[in-house]
Amino acid sequence: MRFDVLTIFPSLFEHHPREGILGKAIEKGLVEIYPVNIRDYALDPHRTTDDRPYGGGEGMVMKPEPIYGALESVERKDRSIVLLLTPQGERFDQAMARELAALEQIILVCGRYEGVDERIRELCIDREVSIGDYVLSGGELAALVIIDAVSRLIPGVLGGERSAEEDSFSDGLLEYPHYTRPREFQGLRVPEVLLSGDHEKIRQWRRAESLKRTLARRPDLLEKARLTPQDLALLEEVKKELQGGVHQG
Repeated sequence: MRFDVLTIFPSLFEHHPREGILGKAIEKGLVEIYPVNIRDYALDPHRTTDDRPYGGGEGMVMKPEPIYGALESVERKDRSIVLLLTPQGERFDQAMARELAALEQIILVCGRYEGVDERIRELCIDREVSIGDYVLSGGELAALVIIDAVSRLIPGVLGGERSAEEDSFSDGLLEYPHYTRPREFQGLRVPEVLLSGDHEKIRQWRRAESLKRTLARRPDLLEKARLTPQDLALLEEVKKELQGGVHQG
């Protein structure tokens, strides 16, 4: 997978992605990240990339010419997409990450200030994306989030073949609780079922805990989750358990 990132802060993409899982994926040649400095395509000696908005108002707007020139400089693969990172975009989630992971190339345009000139949206952008309902100083951090989330889904990036499948949101649910050594810590013990060696019981416990955690923390996810008849039966048991806990309290 190739990521081309259009930004006025290319150094952010020269160091951070070299760490951890993503860094190993780059070393293996599974992921490529190419920052493109928008300032290199400015038309004046001062390398200006923003200007005051027509019609007045607060803030500055990113000029169209530098972004357009930067996009023109990127060599496009057959299966590629241009994303604009903006608070106005559709919400990024695991389903979108999975969709993007099927491509060969993702070109990320990092907005700044009050946004980009509308003509860039009309001429160049395939999809507008937001990572949440809050405002960042620019699209760079959002681009790093997308790069990380998509890269995890590329075959060979994670150590175990099922690691990505078992992450939170992979099947529409939050992930079950995890435990490791020691067996007891500050008076809290690892659930006995995890020490039983009974893989089927462990699987059922984890699924039930996943449903319980999702119901308690993100019930909205259950509307779109891929639930089997067994899941629905477990969910009813979980609801009764939670209701019983509330009544007892």
